[in-house]
Amino acid sequence: MNDIARRFVLASRPVGEPKTSDLQLEEFAVPSPGAGEVLLRTLFLSLDPYMRGRMSDAKSYAAPVPVGGVMEGGTVSEIIASNNPKFAVGDIVLGRTGWQTHSLSDGANLRKIDPSLAPVSTALGVLGMPGMTAYAGLLEVGKPKAGETLVVAAASGAVGSVVGQIAKIKGLHVVGIAGGQDKCRYVKDELGFDECIDHRAANLPERLEAACPKGIDVYFENVAGPVLDAVLPLLNTFARVPICGTIAHYNDTAPPAGPDKLPAVWRMILNKRLTVRGLLVTDFSALHDDFLRDMSGWLKEGRIKYREDIVEGFENAPRALIGLLRGENFGKLLIRVAECSR
Repeated sequence: MNDIARRFVLASRPVGEPKTSDLQLEEFAVPSPGAGEVLLRTLFLSLDPYMRGRMSDAKSYAAPVPVGGVMEGGTVSEIIASNNPKFAVGDIVLGRTGWQTHSLSDGANLRKIDPSLAPVSTALGVLGMPGMTAYAGLLEVGKPKAGETLVVAAASGAVGSVVGQIAKIKGLHVVGIAGGQDKCRYVKDELGFDECIDHRAANLPERLEAACPKGIDVYFENVAGPVLDAVLPLLNTFARVPICGTIAHYNDTAPPAGPDKLPAVWRMILNKRLTVRGLLVTDFSALHDDFLRDMSGWLKEGRIKYREDIVEGFENAPRALIGLLRGENFGKLLIRVAECSR
């Protein structure tokens, strides 16, 4: 066993876009498990947009990562030593052990993964938090009905791609919005959306209106910014808007320029009787068994497809996170930290 482990700690709170220097790579001795503990070796680290919020000390739904603390993150790990009778050496587990190559756990927040069911990396993507976010957000907040129109932003991403595919299964007309023609072709040709619009091209509002001739009944929000501006006029009466993220504004250091749009949006919510609800996946934990049953079934049937963007090397995690916030990833972004010993 390599006696040296590595971790990234938050060195400073970013102002605007994070810099690689905001995260510091440290070495430490691989710890030994105590009574009831297991030693984990990280195989995959998940990178997700919410991490930008954890780097800030602004008031939010979750506590920030302290300066000097290990960066937050979901992981798939292999147990390489165990003093816990519930876990054996070689077990593959899902946890939230953060940006570190090795960690200790008492097992309370670990869930075993069966590698025979699907690649273990999917526990951080389509069968994990992003997939569950799409499932609960669409079905519980979006409440889709066959024949309606759904629009989803960041449609090639880990959440948006699943939202649109579930909506197609439920019989909706589905329009995705993504950045770049390659992503749009993937969303339409591979994932089966009815249309996908490149938000970087000209005339986004006109092209979105043409793709939604009956208006929009469900808008799954991952982005905000100009995409939201194009969507708002097209929302139908009684439309539903699950708000999963606003990545266009995560690096903002001041309010957006221009007039205050809030009064007009408030008036639209009233006049059209819109349902607008913030979405945190932890609010829907009671649905987890239903999610795993349905999603694993759809995967086996080929009705849900997924794409992973795997970056090799733990040391590349900060740069990959910056790229994620710029929209440079294509699919669920993961860091491959180590290979499984099996």
